[in-house]
Amino acid sequence: MLQKVVRSTVIDAPIARVWAVLRDFNSHDQWHDVVAESRIEGGERSDQVGCVRSFSLKDGNRIREQLLTLDDRQYKSTYCIVEATVPLLRYAATVTLKPVTDGNRTFWHWESTFATPPGREHELRDMVAQGVYEAGFANLRRHLQRGGDLRAPGQAAMPVAIALPTRRVRLQGYGDAAQLRMEDTEAPPPAPGEVRIRQRAIGLNFIDVYQRRGQIPAMLAPGGTPGMEAAGSVLNCGEGVHGFLPDERVAYLCPQPGAYTGVRNVPAQWLVRLPPAVDDEVAAALLLKGLTADALLHDVAPVRPGARWLVHAAAGALGQVLCQWASRLGAQVIGTVSTEAKARIARAHGCAQVLVTADYRFADAAQALGGADVIVDGLGKQAQQENLAALAPCGHWISLGQASGPLAPLDPDALLAKSATFSRPIVFAYVAEPQALGRRAARLWAALADGSIKTPTIERFTLESAAQAHERLESRERSGALVLIP
Repeated sequence: MLQKVVRSTVIDAPIARVWAVLRDFNSHDQWHDVVAESRIEGGERSDQVGCVRSFSLKDGNRIREQLLTLDDRQYKSTYCIVEATVPLLRYAATVTLKPVTDGNRTFWHWESTFATPPGREHELRDMVAQGVYEAGFANLRRHLQRGGDLRAPGQAAMPVAIALPTRRVRLQGYGDAAQLRMEDTEAPPPAPGEVRIRQRAIGLNFIDVYQRRGQIPAMLAPGGTPGMEAAGSVLNCGEGVHGFLPDERVAYLCPQPGAYTGVRNVPAQWLVRLPPAVDDEVAAALLLKGLTADALLHDVAPVRPGARWLVHAAAGALGQVLCQWASRLGAQVIGTVSTEAKARIARAHGCAQVLVTADYRFADAAQALGGADVIVDGLGKQAQQENLAALAPCGHWISLGQASGPLAPLDPDALLAKSATFSRPIVFAYVAEPQALGRRAARLWAALADGSIKTPTIERFTLESAAQAHERLESRERSGALVLIP
């Protein structure tokens, strides 16, 4: 007969911090008093589904357990005993965390089923309930109260208070791509609230070009480093940062430029943890664009089934993500592109209709389709009058960029005839709170996992080739996303 043990508790720590400990399948010898030492067999990662941990207990028993599932969205993992000197037969366990909004605490549910030799049911059930679960709750509380240094056994912690040599791209002055130059520098220790990251992929966005040209001088001055997003792994954390482990894979988007470098300090509030299925290059290529699309579709202009969305540059990286996702949510997507080759890409990524135009003329064709209920515009100056003409009554024009130059001042009376609305949203306002950032990122990873969006084609450049990458970004020949590899 199978025994079942169920225990729950509340931990006075945010769920991200508790999960950072428990998702590491090899951390238990650092916080649970019954475990003497533990290792992951075969050199696999300790968050790799299927990995096996081999550990000894302080009473001399030995156990091998296998990680069966790990769900970063549901904060849930399952594992089983593969082999043990303790007679827990067919043992399978589940750990589940849920947020407790009162005080930003964490509800931890731990349960297992197992068989025992006849006559030992009570003994082994108490051992699991008291010696493993109840003791584990108390041990983890104490561990977190001490600050919880969670480096792997035998891994030396990287000193926080030293600068690290790295390379960065420096903007010499406003102008063309030749103004981007490489230089040697140092990444200082992380300040309070910051995480120092070893970057492995850096995303390029058109806002980087605007910064380089001097179109947003308040954002980046000469001498600074462009770039708003990247992915990599945690080196160490500054004072007051909890919930991130050394070597943990993370990505970020940040309203302060500075991503074109090998090592960077980033405020912890802008970081998201990466699921195992999302690699660094995909994260760097998608995070800012994907969260921009999420904000547009769910907040700026919530999708109504059948609404006509006119998306410019539909074959670009943002365009591909937005068109697919909007189509999956029920919109009728009309894309504009400059070539027939790009039209094929746009059709393959959710566009029901594609308008091919190399001279920014699309309004008549859009009106022939009924007019645009929503326009997503990254073109700017050259498309300004056509956008006004393409709007349907009560339409909404969203201005995201100015690839052809800044918009002229918009006369409110120009919108009056159609009772139209105009907005210029920026994604950072929609992810300013860590909870909002985590929620939107989870929705993006879920859309990627369920096929609502496909990973765009990614072109790779070395960090030293940032100038060439900018030239490629500005060309009208490309489609998909660009990343820099430090």
